[in-house]
Amino acid sequence: MNFKTLILTLAIASAAVGNAAGPLITIVKQGMQRTAITIETSAASPAQKAYNACLERNLKLSGAFVVGKNGSVKVTGVPGAGVSATGKGKKVASNAAFADEKEARMAARRFADALVQNFADVPSKGFAQDRLVFVNRLGSDNADMYTAYADGMDMRCISREGHAVVGPRWAPNGTDIYYTGFLEGTALIYRLDTLTGRRSKLAPFKGTATGAAISPDGTKAALILSFQGNPELYIMDLGTKRVKRITRTKGAAEASPSWSPDGTKIAYVSDETRQPQIYIYDVNTEKTVRFTRTGTQNTNPEYSPQGLLAWATKRGGVNYIAVAEPAKGEGAARLVTDGGSWEHPSWASDGRHIAASRDNAIFIIDTDPEADTKPVQLFRNAGNWMTPAFTRR
Repeated sequence: MNFKTLILTLAIASAAVGNAAGPLITIVKQGMQRTAITIETSAASPAQKAYNACLERNLKLSGAFVVGKNGSVKVTGVPGAGVSATGKGKKVASNAAFADEKEARMAARRFADALVQNFADVPSKGFAQDRLVFVNRLGSDNADMYTAYADGMDMRCISREGHAVVGPRWAPNGTDIYYTGFLEGTALIYRLDTLTGRRSKLAPFKGTATGAAISPDGTKAALILSFQGNPELYIMDLGTKRVKRITRTKGAAEASPSWSPDGTKIAYVSDETRQPQIYIYDVNTEKTVRFTRTGTQNTNPEYSPQGLLAWATKRGGVNYIAVAEPAKGEGAARLVTDGGSWEHPSWASDGRHIAASRDNAIFIIDTDPEADTKPVQLFRNAGNWMTPAFTRR
C-alpha cells in the first residue's frame, strides 16, 4: 500500500457521492471586541528583536488583541532583563532572562499566554506554548516529521524515516508521539520519544495497525487493526498490550479515533453506509451512536480539551472544518472555514483555535463565532505539509 493509498484509506475518502440532508449552520461574524495593546520594549540585540517579533505574532494569533499604537495596555521594559504590561488596572511583569534568540522566543510565548490570561476581554489560558507535530510529504512513499510552536517558529525535523509517515499524534505526556509508519513494509504503529529520539513499535500486529490515539490518562490506545479482517476499532491496554474489539462492521472500515477529554467517549469514522461518517462510542455503556449525517464525507474528528468536536466535512465537492458540542448533535454544528481542501483539524489547548491543513500548507483557525479573522498560515516553507496535531497542556 503506497502513501497516497494509505491516506485515502485512513480518511475513508473513497465514499460514494450522495445527496445529504440539511445544511450545517454557518457562522455570522459580528466583530469581536479585542483589546488594543502597544509594544514599546527595547530591541537592540538580535535576541531582543526575536522576543518582540514572537510576542507580537502570538498576541495577534490569540485573537484577543489588536497590536498598534496608543493601546489601552502597554508593554514596556527591556526583554531579557524585565518587561511588564500595564492597563485595565492591572500589571503583569516578567523577569525572564535568555541567552539567545530561541530562549527569547520561549520567554515571549510565556509572556504572551500571561497577557491573554490577564488582559483579554474573555480570558483564557492562551496557546502560544503549544507545540505541533506534522508531516512533510517528500514523495509517494516518503515523508519526514517535524515539530514547531503554534506561531510556526522553531521548527525542527524529528524523524527522517525514508518511508511514508501518517497521522502523528502526541501522547498526554507531551513528549511521546504515536504515528503510522512503513519501516517493515506494512502500516504499523510506532512511538517516538522526542527527548531521546528513540523509536519503538507499539506491538507486532498481523495485518495493518493505524490511527493510534492515547487516552487522556495515558493508559490505553484507541487504534485501527486489521488482523481479524477489515480495519476495525480496538482499545489496547498499554500496560498489558491486550486489545478489545469495539466495532464489527463486515465489509466496512473504521479510521481516525479520538478520545473525549474525560476518556468516556471515542469519536471515529466508519464507511459502513458507504459514505464516511462520524460515530461516537461510549466506553462505559459500550453503545455507539451515529453523529454525522450531513455531507458526502465526514472525517478526522477530534475532541477539544473542553469537549467540543471538530471534523472535516465535504459538501458540494469541497471541504470545510465544522465544530459542534457533541451533546447538541450535528444540527448545532458551525462551519469555521470557507470551502477548500481542508483536512485534519486539531485543537489547541485553549479550546478556541484549530490547526488544519489545506493546499499543502498548515493554518491556524480562530473558531470564536464573533472573531472576524481569516485562517493564518503557520509558515511558508516549501513542501507538502499535512496532518498537524497539537500537544495537550
